[in-house]
Amino acid sequence: MAETTKDELVQLIKRFGAFLTLKMSNLFPISLDTLDSRSVGALAGLAVAMFFTWRLLRSPSGTRRRQPKRQAPAPSSSGASSHSNAPIIPSGVSSSSEARAQNVIDEFFQPVKPTLAQIVRQKLSEGRKVTCRLLGVILEESSPEELQKQATVRSSVLEVLLEITKFCDLYLMERVLDDESESKVLLALEEAGVFTSGGLVKDKVLFCSTETGRSSFVRQLEPDWHIDTNPEIIFQLARFIKYQLHVSPIRSERAAGNVFNSPSLEQFFGCI
Repeated sequence: MAETTKDELVQLIKRFGAFLTLKMSNLFPISLDTLDSRSVGALAGLAVAMFFTWRLLRSPSGTRRRQPKRQAPAPSSSGASSHSNAPIIPSGVSSSSEARAQNVIDEFFQPVKPTLAQIVRQKLSEGRKVTCRLLGVILEESSPEELQKQATVRSSVLEVLLEITKFCDLYLMERVLDDESESKVLLALEEAGVFTSGGLVKDKVLFCSTETGRSSFVRQLEPDWHIDTNPEIIFQLARFIKYQLHVSPIRSERAAGNVFNSPSLEQFFGCI
């Protein structure tokens, strides 16, 4: 099909050249007797240019590779292979070509790395409401006594936390010893930019004076997920909450089939 198209193109060019020559002769009637040396040279140059242009267009379609004649295998008593006349292809060329082709295939079918938003949705099993304690999960501090001095948001958890607020209805909660501790926690969250995404507001940061009070918050909110560091609360809520994440540096046996373990919140989502 390709050769036929090229032949048709060459014939079209020939016809156009003949037509153009006829028109030029009609417009400029000249004879060889009236041509000077400069005119003859110009016409000769034009003829040579047209000839090589025609050969260039004709050569891909006009020339064909000659197939080597197959020779009958010479009889041999030594049992040599009958394919001795087959062309020999260097093994390096074949192997390198196959390797490049395989690399292209591997790159094409390489799985696309999921985004953090996709990971969060997958890990949370499309859960829409999440409750989470602050100490040891969101904050560097691990006890209410430390909150009386300072409150520091863990930088490594910030990206995951903000992604959860975009997808889920998130409530943060913690036991504190005084009002000053509450103010320190809210200020630390605000300076970290937790409230700027629009998914989390200060009214969804809850404080209580006992561990039992935090457990009561969770049961009243009825979340799809609860995240905590206290194994006792995890155990108490296992019957009431669909899923729970126990954040602890020490991996413990799962208290129930709906309880997961991770050293940190960000590690649970594969961010470390």
